[in-house]
Amino acid sequence: MILVLSGPNLNLLGRREPKLYGKETLADIHASLEKLAKSLKVAVDCQQSNHEGTLIDWLQTTKADAVVLNAGGLTHTSVALRDTVAAIDKPVVEVHLTHIFAREPFRRTSLLAEVCAGMVSGFGSESYRLGLRAAANLVSRS
Repeated sequence: MILVLSGPNLNLLGRREPKLYGKETLADIHASLEKLAKSLKVAVDCQQSNHEGTLIDWLQTTKADAVVLNAGGLTHTSVALRDTVAAIDKPVVEVHLTHIFAREPFRRTSLLAEVCAGMVSGFGSESYRLGLRAAANLVSRS
């Protein structure tokens, strides 16, 4: 099973700055991930929270084999989330809808990058699907 976690404000996808983040909702993305997961023969559990502690709790208690994580703005600010990713014994694939290295200077630093298995950034909602493929690949190799 692969856990897909989305952080703060991602529940606003489709309404929040659609020129930047696209018109798909998070529900649309989750539906596409569930469809892709079936074709990859993996189970997927998609969750979203605006609360850092909730994301940390889910990471600490998950029974999933891997995690796809879009931490949103917490990517650039949360040492606690970074420490949790480092502490769990599961591969984590970091995903971002936008190309974070082509954005504002404060968004160009990911506190998560060095403790994640890899990163997919800049492909809109496809970043989630690419991240799921990568996570499934990591699980199948272990």
